[in-house]
Amino acid sequence: MLVKSTLEQFTERLAAGTPTPGGGSAAALAGSLSASLLQMVCDLTLGREKYKQHEAAVLLIKRRSGSLRKDLLMLVDRDAEAYDSVLQARRLPKGTASEEAARREALARANLFATEAPLATAEACAALMGLAIELAFKGNLNAVSDVGSAALLAYGGLRAAVMNVRVNLPSLQDEQSVSRARAKASRLEVDAEKLREQALEAVASRLNRP
Repeated sequence: MLVKSTLEQFTERLAAGTPTPGGGSAAALAGSLSASLLQMVCDLTLGREKYKQHEAAVLLIKRRSGSLRKDLLMLVDRDAEAYDSVLQARRLPKGTASEEAARREALARANLFATEAPLATAEACAALMGLAIELAFKGNLNAVSDVGSAALLAYGGLRAAVMNVRVNLPSLQDEQSVSRARAKASRLEVDAEKLREQALEAVASRLNRP
């Protein structure tokens, strides 16, 4: 499992000249780092009298960030597994009509899996950006720059994941699946730009407060 690797081992595997892990796994990792930073800021906020009015909201952000962090860590491995399944399907025999049909069906399933994994990553990253905006206003002022870092990591993870969705779309055979994935990817890209600006503005407003 990639998530059980040390940081050094993971980066070495990422740097190796092999198809996996690749950009999809890196996107999920960026998202998990974003979630970790949000959890950290929540812990630096909870229990402090100065932020008592936001205690309940910050606790919810912490719980939601923790859940998303776990999901994204799973997606680090799932994205690599998804592309490995595509490679395996491509290696299936196609010498007979029945073999060709089986190979085509396996490829269709694998390509759909390889599209769904980065879509899940992008959606999780969008959720984290929303949490970052709220925490920028309610979290510990001394850690607001960490909230900004979390927002940018989630933004990078989202945009990278969407690119991985788009590169797989031509391989999908079901037009409905293509249409749904393309529409969702486009919506997430638009949302990402809005959320990024809102997060940076929220962080800046706290940093510039006397």
